[in-house]
Amino acid sequence: MLLETKNSILEALNGDVTVETLYVQKGSFDNTTQKAIILARSKNVKVMILPEDAFKAKSETGRARGIMAIITEFVYSDFKKLVEDALSLGKASTIILLDGVEDPHNLGAIIRVADCSGAAGVVIPKHRSASVNEIVIKTSAGATAHVPVSKVTNINDAIRYLKEQGFVIVSADMAGTSIYDTDLTGNIALVVGGEGEGIHELVKKLSDKVVSIPQLGKINSLNASVATGIILYESVRQKGLR
Repeated sequence: MLLETKNSILEALNGDVTVETLYVQKGSFDNTTQKAIILARSKNVKVMILPEDAFKAKSETGRARGIMAIITEFVYSDFKKLVEDALSLGKASTIILLDGVEDPHNLGAIIRVADCSGAAGVVIPKHRSASVNEIVIKTSAGATAHVPVSKVTNINDAIRYLKEQGFVIVSADMAGTSIYDTDLTGNIALVVGGEGEGIHELVKKLSDKVVSIPQLGKINSLNASVATGIILYESVRQKGLR
């Protein structure tokens, strides 16, 4: 997988992602590029200085600026290990489950807000869902190097397991109770629906709570990643984690 943005490359070099090769355009040695080279060499990552034409020829988007990096394919976390780690944090944890989010930009933005809000991880289904790819990594601003992401066969089974482990299942739906009137403390699993269908009916039935965000405008809907961020930070506020 090829990364072409500086922030995602630095996060990959600082995280648990395996960076195989760092490509550097000859003559492009700004502070960020120099920092990336130093990090790469400290981790025995191969650094290749390329003439401008050769560098641009390797770019898949044509928008790379100064550096690119080849990383190994994204390695998903084991779901039960993710849950175990979340419970071992010694504080109230949040795990995000995505019920059919197919836009990689949304997935990347959700992983980014998961990291910023201190969520323990993100769970996605194997089918009818975006997977972690270069677009997701770029949109997450490198947060994929820090947030565990698990891929499960059946999201309903994942919810049942989380309930067994003591998590309260909170699903986001326009017909739900306002987040400002809902207890979002303790260990919660926040379920966010896809761009089209939203949350499936069985997921709602398995949920302990269904919540909504007050809509005061005329459009009456929010992007999945924006909605996730609002709910996560209301939970952060209620948990006193500020």
